[in-house]
Amino acid sequence: MSDLTHWLKDNQALLILLVGQLVIGGIYMVNLEARVSTMETRGSPHLAEINTRLTVLEGATKKNENSIQRIVDVMTKELHIAPIRP
Repeated sequence: MSDLTHWLKDNQALLILLVGQLVIGGIYMVNLEARVSTMETRGSPHLAEINTRLTVLEGATKKNENSIQRIVDVMTKELHIAPIRP
């Protein structure tokens, strides 16, 4: 028992540092959980911007698909080949 008390006295600064780190880590985890909960409830402010960008990209992709399909139709008509549609 005296060895334990001697070790605790010798390593008092280390123990205080470790306890402090545990407290700070706990506070960080509580704050992180609060932020995650808020984001789940309200949504991220960046989600609207991302959604807008995705909508624009989907429109451009659809336009490109239509253009490619027209080119394929024209080329297959000129070659007298029936196009294969997926």
